[in-house]
Amino acid sequence: MGGHDREAAAVRVEVDPDSCEANGVCAGLVPGVFELDDDDQLHILVADVPPRLADEVRHAVRSCPKTALRLPG
Repeated sequence: MGGHDREAAAVRVEVDPDSCEANGVCAGLVPGVFELDDDDQLHILVADVPPRLADEVRHAVRSCPKTALRLPG
């Protein structure tokens, strides 16, 4: 089934540090993938997002108010 194939694949996510304003929406939605440090710098905690979190990460990318996140590829 098509939806299952998409879920099974790990995804990668990138941040554009020049666009990111550290609003923290992504970190609030998927704290296991995104983290803001004490200097308001966004860090992506995993190189390859586990398939079980892929839909949540896609939602976080769509929810970024500055469109600073993207899914390459």
